[in-house]
Amino acid sequence: MVKFKQFASMMALVVCLISTQGMASSGGTTDMEKADLDLDNVSSLQRGARNFMNYCSGCHSAQYVRYKTIGKYLGLSEEQLIDNLMFNADKTFETIQTSMPSADAKRWYGVAPPDLSLMARAKGADYIFNFLKGFYVSDSSPTGVDNLVLAGTSMPHVLWELQGYQTAHFSEHSNEDGSTTITFEGFESLSAGAMDAEDYDEFVRDTVNFLAYIAEPVRSDRRKLGVWVLMFLIFFFILASMLKKQIWKDVN
Repeated sequence: MVKFKQFASMMALVVCLISTQGMASSGGTTDMEKADLDLDNVSSLQRGARNFMNYCSGCHSAQYVRYKTIGKYLGLSEEQLIDNLMFNADKTFETIQTSMPSADAKRWYGVAPPDLSLMARAKGADYIFNFLKGFYVSDSSPTGVDNLVLAGTSMPHVLWELQGYQTAHFSEHSNEDGSTTITFEGFESLSAGAMDAEDYDEFVRDTVNFLAYIAEPVRSDRRKLGVWVLMFLIFFFILASMLKKQIWKDVN
C-alpha cells in the first residue's frame, strides 16, 4: 500500500509539472483571447501551411522543419509540395528558409526577423494568435503600426490587406500613489480588409495552428506512444503487485 501511494504521488507530481510547463509556455497572460487550435485538423494545417508560405516565409524561416515532414503529416504529395509550398527550395528534404537576407532585414527593420520553428512553444499559441490580430495604426511607429501584444514591434502589418486597418483606444487612470495606469478599451476599424472579422480570425487560427504543428511535428506520434507507455506501466505495476503478494504470502 505504501509503494502504491508513492507511485500515485509520483504520477501526480508529473501531471503538475506538465501543467505548469503548459501554463508557462502560454506566456502566463490570462486576458488573451484563446486560439482554440485543433492540431488534428489536417485541413486547417494545410491552409496554415499555405498562409505561412505566402505571407510569412518571405521574412521568417522555419529551419528546424523539412518540407517532406510537412508533406507526410499533411497528406501532400511531392508534386503538391513543389507546386504550392516550395517557393525557394529544390528538394523536399530541405528546411524552410527565408527569402530575405538576414543582413538586409536587420538593416531595414533594426533586427532580423526570428525563425518561427519553435515560436509557438516559446511564446505560446495564444500569444501569436493575439499578436497577429493586435496591429493598430500608430503615427509614432516607423512602420505606421504598433501592436497591442508586443509594443514597439518592428514588424509591419503584413496582413493589412486581409484585416484592414484599425485604431486602438486607451484610457488613463490616476492611481492613489500618483502613477498613471493605461487601459486598453478596444479597437475601431478604420478601413475594411478583404476579409471580415470572422474570416480573418479563421485565417489567423489556421496559421497559428500550423506554427504550433511545426514546433512539435512528432506530437501526434508522441501522444500515441505515451498512451501505450502508461498502459504498460499500469499493467506492469499490477503484475508486480500480484507477483509480490504471491511470493510473500507465507511470510508474516
